[in-house]
Amino acid sequence: MFKFADAKEIILIFFSKYLTNKIQSVAHFLLLCALINKIMGKRIAIFASGEGTNAENIIRYFDNNPNVDIKIVLCNRLKAGVLARASTLGIPAKSFSRADLYETDKVLGLLQSMEIDFIVLSGFMMMMPSSILTAFAKRIVNIHPALLPKFGGKGMFGMHVHEAVKTAGDSESGITIHYVNEKYDSGEIILQVKCQLSPTDSAEDIASKVHVLEYRYYPEVIEKVVMHL
Repeated sequence: MFKFADAKEIILIFFSKYLTNKIQSVAHFLLLCALINKIMGKRIAIFASGEGTNAENIIRYFDNNPNVDIKIVLCNRLKAGVLARASTLGIPAKSFSRADLYETDKVLGLLQSMEIDFIVLSGFMMMMPSSILTAFAKRIVNIHPALLPKFGGKGMFGMHVHEAVKTAGDSESGITIHYVNEKYDSGEIILQVKCQLSPTDSAEDIASKVHVLEYRYYPEVIEKVVMHL
């Protein structure tokens, strides 16, 4: 399927073959490339660990969006459902090992070779290594299914979060979209959205309410953030 970002390569070929005499210097050519990159949108990599319902929602949201191009889905689990979801939607999907992420620069090298501009974490259960955090400073976002700083930190993910909210008897929950740093769930908050809870809500009910917020707001926030890069 043709994507808007593919036009970047087409334009470059056109200029290199037919308008070479119009480009007076290397500086002009580099400026042209920079302008094309600006026009054709940002390249995004999604990191996920599970079934990938949020990742699928993000991919569908940006389908044929000229400002954002989902280039790849990366996963730390070989048989995770997100890999099949991405492939079905025509997005390249690749798994990697713990060693690939922490003991080598394979993952970082892949991101750089694909000229990735921005990273989206979508149910990704591993801490980002310092090499990637440095290379993509303030260009990695995550969504947490609760109102941080409550119910955050290592081990607080998925149903563990919603069960903790239920046990605490809170009257509200929600989502927190934040930048990623070297600590779990502690990066600068971009957006929080609340939902009201009933005393009769089960952990599953809470999860359903939070999922509605995730699907609505996460793609919108990603789009707004990348447009300011």
